[in-house]
Amino acid sequence: MSSAPTAREFQVDRARVRICASAGEAGRAAAQRAAEVISAAISRKGQARIIVATGNSQIPLIDALAGCAVDWSRVDVFHMDEYAGLSASHPASFRRWIRERVEERVHPRRVFYLAGDAADVQAEIERYSKLLLEAPVDAALVGFGENGHIAFNDPPFADFHDPATVKEVVLDAASRRQQVGEGHFPDLNSVPERALTITCPGLFRAEHWICTVPERRKAEAVRNALTWEISERCPATLVRLHPDARVFLDRDSASLLEQASEFVSH
Repeated sequence: MSSAPTAREFQVDRARVRICASAGEAGRAAAQRAAEVISAAISRKGQARIIVATGNSQIPLIDALAGCAVDWSRVDVFHMDEYAGLSASHPASFRRWIRERVEERVHPRRVFYLAGDAADVQAEIERYSKLLLEAPVDAALVGFGENGHIAFNDPPFADFHDPATVKEVVLDAASRRQQVGEGHFPDLNSVPERALTITCPGLFRAEHWICTVPERRKAEAVRNALTWEISERCPATLVRLHPDARVFLDRDSASLLEQASEFVSH
């Protein structure tokens, strides 16, 4: 296996990629970019609206962003997905993740929660879609799943031309195994089989994408996202079509980019 590329920055299609020395450094660099984007939106129009990814790989970004000089009283926060049928108090709930790691730390103006355990799932999908569509989204903080998913748009089910903004999906087995591997569930049978998620086009509406993808377990997804043909086979390849996407990697997640020199843009 070749070593990680020595170039710290390069471009693949429209995506600008930075390789950092560690997950912490990648999180701090991504947080600085996010703070700039959010603050610029506030300066321009008095408020900002952002979509936040959850999961272990996003913790360095969120920890760093919490320490940035952002006027959170002018920021509205959405999250990307939630398990169907899971309560907001469950340890693996993404609502709980957002509440504990974002809302209770930086106190945004508003946090819009997607209720996976809503009594009327279709009504909840319509409600959340309407909230997302009522004004522009300034930034999406996007992670890549181990199988290349973005939000819970898994390879078997992702649709780059989906007419929906939010929908209910079946979770790929690889996504469910990842949740077990990250310690959120004790075994595969405990992981819900369905979830509500913002779709690929729903995410793509965000003016800026800030993608933080550290750790060796994400190396295959990173390689595929940056080298494969752009398609739903690896939903994360969509990053290369976004008009303003930044991807922040560490050496471990960049370790399979064997031909990265072909992409380096000085």
